[in-house]
Amino acid sequence: MTVLRDILVPLSMVHAPGRFGGRTEGDCLRGDLIVKNGRAVGLTTVAHSQTPRILIPALVEAHCHLDKCHSINRMQGIGGDLAAAIAAQAVDKQHWTAPDLRHRMGRGLHELDAAGCTLVRSHIDWGTDAAPPLAWSVLQEVSRDFPAMTIQMAALTSISQLADRDFCFAVAHHIAKHSAGVLGAFILDHDQSDVSEGLTNVFAAANHFGLALDFHVDEGLGPYNGLEAICDAAWASGFEGPILCGHAVSLIDHDAPTRDRIFDKLLRAKIAICALPTTNLYLQGRRDGTPNQRGLTCLRELHDAGVPIVIASDNVADAFCPVGQHDPRAALHLACLAAHLDPPMGDWLASITLNPARALGHDPAYVDVTPIDQLRLCNASSTAEMVATRNALLPLRATQKAPNL
Repeated sequence: MTVLRDILVPLSMVHAPGRFGGRTEGDCLRGDLIVKNGRAVGLTTVAHSQTPRILIPALVEAHCHLDKCHSINRMQGIGGDLAAAIAAQAVDKQHWTAPDLRHRMGRGLHELDAAGCTLVRSHIDWGTDAAPPLAWSVLQEVSRDFPAMTIQMAALTSISQLADRDFCFAVAHHIAKHSAGVLGAFILDHDQSDVSEGLTNVFAAANHFGLALDFHVDEGLGPYNGLEAICDAAWASGFEGPILCGHAVSLIDHDAPTRDRIFDKLLRAKIAICALPTTNLYLQGRRDGTPNQRGLTCLRELHDAGVPIVIASDNVADAFCPVGQHDPRAALHLACLAAHLDPPMGDWLASITLNPARALGHDPAYVDVTPIDQLRLCNASSTAEMVATRNALLPLRATQKAPNL
């Protein structure tokens, strides 16, 4: 048995808080943590020190682009909206050799590891051929250097390409060869004539090959509504696998009755929404001078409706976002400012831990039901301090040999 002195565990991170022990303090339980047989079994109520530590599940990075990251340094005059970013990044692909991809992807994964992530999903631009692109095989290779991290790979493909059934099933067949492969698509315009056919093929292929689904959708302000089309296709297909929809920025421009209708469909289809504040705040709502709209989905309304929300890093130092960090905690910090996510901060921690785990097809790592190697300690005295700072998230296994800490 190991005892860790004076630990805070956010209530939202405990599956059965009434049986875990400790004393309620704000949005946390506080006490000495008892670890037996590699699991946190409960808290004892004792006198407290002046410097408690917070224990949470390891973070989940649900949406990033390791094939694009850290490429901004070789671009000149970059800036503009989504279309401009797509064009600039397409030009940069001439540099995507195996050594270049290996270097940048490895750097990104080191950053995710340092941020405390053990589950990661990276999108990979698929291209126009049904066969996997170079970046797909390079990321598989680089992933072997991170055995403690589960790295999912989502093919990022145009819904227009997937409207060709043969192409769609050929791509899905290649993805299914990788145990952590995910079928993905982007929908840039809800008025595309081939969206319906593309979605029909995507869900049919996912059902056939047993693949999870991930969509880039409604990545802009305005009357876009590809999200509802995804909900309708999911329901019509009887698909039961995990579905994650990233961006959904245009939700903020819909009236309340339309939003409520979409929320109901999201709940029925069991779809989670991934907010990506860094990239969307940078690209969306551009005008002459300072923008007067926030490029961000309806986080608070989705949360209140019971739709699972996820927050992730998205682009880091590329044409889509020249800054950013591979750190879900930094993304949550920014979302708190941009979306007015009010305290207690423990209420929002599920967006970078439990919710993305479910959305990526994994069991959520509640503190009281999870092996300790999936938990992280942080030198912070509150959930607000933990979100606001970049204090290290340390693996709990590093403390196991000490009898009393």
